[in-house]
Amino acid sequence: MRKLRLLILLLVLSLLTGLCGAGFADVPVQTEGIEIPVMTEDKFEKLEIPDNEALNFVRELKVGWNLGNSFDAWDGTSYKSGLGLETYWCHAAATKELIHTLKEAGFNLIRIPVSWHNHVMDENYTVDPVWMNRVHEVAQWAYDEGMYFIINVHHDENKKFFYPDSNNLDQSLKYLTAVWGQIADAFADFDNHCILESMNEPRLVGTSVEWWLDSSSALCRDSVAVINQLNQAFVDLVRSKGGNNAERYLLVPGYCASPEGVLSKFFEIPKDSADNKIILEVHAYRPYSYALDKTKKDEINTRFDYEKDKNTKMREIRSFMTDLYKTYVSKGIPVIIDEFGVLQKTKDDLQSRVNFAAFYIACASARGMTCCWWDNHSFSGDGERFGIISRVTGEWKYPDIALAMTRNCLYNRE
Repeated sequence: MRKLRLLILLLVLSLLTGLCGAGFADVPVQTEGIEIPVMTEDKFEKLEIPDNEALNFVRELKVGWNLGNSFDAWDGTSYKSGLGLETYWCHAAATKELIHTLKEAGFNLIRIPVSWHNHVMDENYTVDPVWMNRVHEVAQWAYDEGMYFIINVHHDENKKFFYPDSNNLDQSLKYLTAVWGQIADAFADFDNHCILESMNEPRLVGTSVEWWLDSSSALCRDSVAVINQLNQAFVDLVRSKGGNNAERYLLVPGYCASPEGVLSKFFEIPKDSADNKIILEVHAYRPYSYALDKTKKDEINTRFDYEKDKNTKMREIRSFMTDLYKTYVSKGIPVIIDEFGVLQKTKDDLQSRVNFAAFYIACASARGMTCCWWDNHSFSGDGERFGIISRVTGEWKYPDIALAMTRNCLYNRE
């Protein structure tokens, strides 16, 4: 009897240990009191999507997530380097278990933003192999899960590295081609599960038009022309590399990666030796006052209600997505919104954030686009609280947002 009791005790302890350590294996569980909306066509208006290889590829990406504030962290004062920068902002390293949890939850795309300038070792911008290998390791974990992944050049906008205006074009080309060449070599053997992105939000940092494309501004028109040249140089360079670089999908943004950046008449899609393998990249925290402006905490700007906001917030989202659809997707050209989200403003705004995520994802996928939630691993304080999963424990801090996204991606309903 004593042995039996001991056996039962060991079994219970084993089960408890398994449960305690199961955080990284758990799928999101709906929070009591929170409704996960299932969008119907009367709200998002499904449009006809052309049947071609590129748009079918975007469909396979389903729903995405950003590993934000990790490899993109940098220090502009001391120019710290080394692997310590991965945890400098978010205080948690990426793990294989984290990637598995995301896959289990229904995410099929992970964007891995990377800043490189703190990790170059000489005047030729040779990237520290330890840093490159670490980025490669995390990407490999995603690949092993069957996920797609994006590698980019993130917070490197600086006149010492690259800055999109004519005065800094030569320096920008020198830096970016050096870094892009090394990235293309390092990831050459990956198939189309690896997507390379030319630049994150290229813009005139520190100017009055940093976040606003003013087509009447000579500064903006010059910057757009330079961005076109940098995107073209990126495509040409990657295609010239070995392995699978000749045919992989490549992401390119317009000015500050805004929808207006690629909708501008001055924006040019790079010419490409591969057939329709250029994907246009857009970031859209829209409506801004609701999704990104942390100072707006009034009732209107912390609410996303399908009745009260159908002619304001919902209309704005449908409008810019429809513009992207009409200009590109309807013509067979793929578009990804690889940064979106809504930050937490109050302790009571979760249902609204869930409503937003459900509508946004449904509306985008109804127009042939895929979206990636911006997760910066921030859950407290006065900053931009976009985090939905803990990278330390694997706990879904806001599982309902993940559920709203995966259940309302129309590609998951096919």
